[in-house]
Amino acid sequence: MRFTRITIDSEQMGGVPCIRGRRIPVATVVDMVAAGMTTDEILTDYPDLERDDISEALRYAAAALRERQLPE
Repeated sequence: MRFTRITIDSEQMGGVPCIRGRRIPVATVVDMVAAGMTTDEILTDYPDLERDDISEALRYAAAALRERQLPE
């Protein structure tokens, strides 16, 4: 799976996966969704984001979890 909207730059945010080179970590977007915020609410709070950024952040988080063995 290819992620075109997720960037990782060791010089930015300590190499944390971010949305399109902006200082908005994928984890921040996933946290907002988990907290029950709607896409429109997230876009209002972060006007630099686009709808596709939110979808890709969720897909990226799911892929990252699939790659890890979780504790029981």
